[in-house]
Amino acid sequence: MGDYTVVMKKIKTALISVSDKKNLKPLLNILKKNKIKIISSGGTYKEIRRLKYKCLEVSEFTNSPEILGGRIKTLHPKIHAGILNKRNNKLHFKELRINNFENIDLVIVNFYPFENTLKKTTHHEKIIENIDVGGPTMVRSAAKNYKDVTVITSTDQYAELINEINKYKGSTSLNFRKNLSRIAFSETAYYDSVISDYFNKITGTNFPNKKVLHGNLIETLRYGENPHQISGIYSRKSEMDLKQIHGKQLSYNNYNDIFAALTISKSLPKNTGTVIVKHATPCGVSIKNNHINSFKSALACDPTSAYGGIVSCNFRIAKGLALELSKLFIEAIIANKFDNNALKILKKKKNLRLIDASNYSINQDLKHISTSNEILFQSEDLKKFTPKDFKIVSKRKPSKKEMKNLIFAFNICRYVKSNGIVIASNETTAGIGSGQPSRLDSCNIAINKMKKFSKINESLVAASDAFFPFVDGIEKLVQSGVQAVVQPSGSIRDKEIIKFANETNIALVFSKTRHFRH
Repeated sequence: MGDYTVVMKKIKTALISVSDKKNLKPLLNILKKNKIKIISSGGTYKEIRRLKYKCLEVSEFTNSPEILGGRIKTLHPKIHAGILNKRNNKLHFKELRINNFENIDLVIVNFYPFENTLKKTTHHEKIIENIDVGGPTMVRSAAKNYKDVTVITSTDQYAELINEINKYKGSTSLNFRKNLSRIAFSETAYYDSVISDYFNKITGTNFPNKKVLHGNLIETLRYGENPHQISGIYSRKSEMDLKQIHGKQLSYNNYNDIFAALTISKSLPKNTGTVIVKHATPCGVSIKNNHINSFKSALACDPTSAYGGIVSCNFRIAKGLALELSKLFIEAIIANKFDNNALKILKKKKNLRLIDASNYSINQDLKHISTSNEILFQSEDLKKFTPKDFKIVSKRKPSKKEMKNLIFAFNICRYVKSNGIVIASNETTAGIGSGQPSRLDSCNIAINKMKKFSKINESLVAASDAFFPFVDGIEKLVQSGVQAVVQPSGSIRDKEIIKFANETNIALVFSKTRHFRH
């Protein structure tokens, strides 16, 4: 591994080429103080000169002009030989001297803002021109030769570099350079992965032979699902669309529950829905125009499981609801903003996490789960249901109200761990059974939950995430008072299920899609 306290020889020449030109002055000051020659080009050269520091233009240094509209600036042997040569290699030293090349000891580069370009335009040619070639090439060269060269890829590293140069009198430590090399290769890999992702999207390639994932570290977490597991959270964006505005640090389990809750919330009509989640599973959902009633109805489905859970509202939380929420022990509350009066009430609980999800959206990007070596990918289940997605197969047709409730129940059911059963009325869950190997067991759990907590006196409907393999499950539901059922078709016993529905005079609806959530 070597001695990480070793320092290199004094830095004599630095090459600076940056898209992000902030905070250059302190950096230029330390370089001037240590009599370090600066090479630069394009906009960076102009900025350095504007700040009134000496600088040699790359074209003057290489004695080769910029060509191809600026596409070729730093792609020159004099640049890369100056970076890549091993300082203690006699052959390298001889070849540099023969070619009249010189060492470049410090490379400061950040790339064309490709991600920002994607945000600003869909114009393909503009996007292509914002793919940096020279920058990543120099960074890779410098990172490879970290034993002799310092590579800086972010303005955030300037302060550390200045400290190093001051500490080591114009040099940097090997440990510092090695760590910067690690960061540099991550930067080039990330940059290339974003470009790769773009080309996969525009060519409609969902499953390329080589799949590259990229993300920005949001934070390391205290631990994972359990205290002996390490954990962190990354985002494809520079920062998440979720904004925590109060409370202690979110945990791995908090995030898992939050994403589960938001997936359901965003599937509901805006400004009406409340979702309560525990262990990434819904334990109460309700759609009501009155926000307080929406919450109370969702809570009534299973108030015991809601203890220590997460509440997600796809609307702005006001004072009245905040007062209701403050009565319960809740880990986190998610909303499309909070008004000031609500914040005053909820912030009295110092540990309660408050999350603004007004800018959060669920997209069509492939989601994944992973093992040690394998990664499973699939598209998100984002289908919006309408009556056209279902086929009435019983003699009795569901009423308009029943159909509305069936669609609601089926939508919620797809977010319940399979085998999933949801009993509902008035677009409110009355009983939820989930995560059982037996569908019959899930039916019994949903029924027992309903009998224990629900005070609904109106007609009940039920949804199953997949077909009933036997009559026993739907029979239990009907015996509990369910009058309409929706299930996917596909069982060899579908005819038996239809026959039972007709014999008991319930409405039976088949969906065209199955919605397992393992």
